[in-house]
Amino acid sequence: MALSRFTEMFRVSRAAVIAMVHVRALPGTPQNTHTVTELVAKACQEADIYLHAGVDGLLIENMFDLPYLKGDQLGPEVTACMTRVCHEVRRITGGEVPCGVQVLAGGNHAALAIAQASGLQFIRAEGFVFGHLGDEGLAEACAGPLLRYRRAIGAEEVMVLADVKKKHCAHALTADVSIGETAAAAELFLADGVIVTGSATGHQADPGDIKEVLESVDLPVVVGSGVTRDNAHKFLDAHGLIVGSHFKQGGRWAGEIEPLRVKEFIEHVKALRGD
Repeated sequence: MALSRFTEMFRVSRAAVIAMVHVRALPGTPQNTHTVTELVAKACQEADIYLHAGVDGLLIENMFDLPYLKGDQLGPEVTACMTRVCHEVRRITGGEVPCGVQVLAGGNHAALAIAQASGLQFIRAEGFVFGHLGDEGLAEACAGPLLRYRRAIGAEEVMVLADVKKKHCAHALTADVSIGETAAAAELFLADGVIVTGSATGHQADPGDIKEVLESVDLPVVVGSGVTRDNAHKFLDAHGLIVGSHFKQGGRWAGEIEPLRVKEFIEHVKALRGD
């Protein structure tokens, strides 16, 4: 059921291109230099570039909020500002392109609230099953509380795509649990999809990991980092490709979007899919 929902939402059966909208640093964070109005305008500008290039979906994230706080430390200003940004980005899509949100780090409850208020279709959730040690400290599994919260606020239509063995984390605590087993645990705990990454932002995921996860679950499997024009052919069996760094100057997530890189990537993937 989750797989059919995903493919119906993105209107392709494989390799849906989900482009990252990296929101500039929010008020209260160390690198903030923009007003909320300016943050909204920049996010909408990026979204507009992606929409004109023909992406299959958008994922909005507070990537510039370095250093990140753990989810239970996030202030209400994060939820408020991201809701405003997400609402405006969703508005310019005209409801035609699926949108999701991720709140760093591990702000999964906030992401659900934002998605519900802004009319988004999915969230990207960290730490859904099994604990791990990230840059921000120890993260505990959240599937139980998160899905109960989703039910409590009436957001059952918002899909939860869960990272497994996520990037920027140490997984020594679960070294005896394979990525396939981790994905299967996420499926057992009612995730709507799983996301597989490389070791860090912009680092290619292991095609072997993608294959293992695809064989372990009956869920949408999404590649969450390191997809480029040159390696996209390795990931065509995945149901979705989240792309951010490759679309930026120098292939770095903090750079400005280069519209030509986006256009060429989309055309290449569509040709590989046989669209």
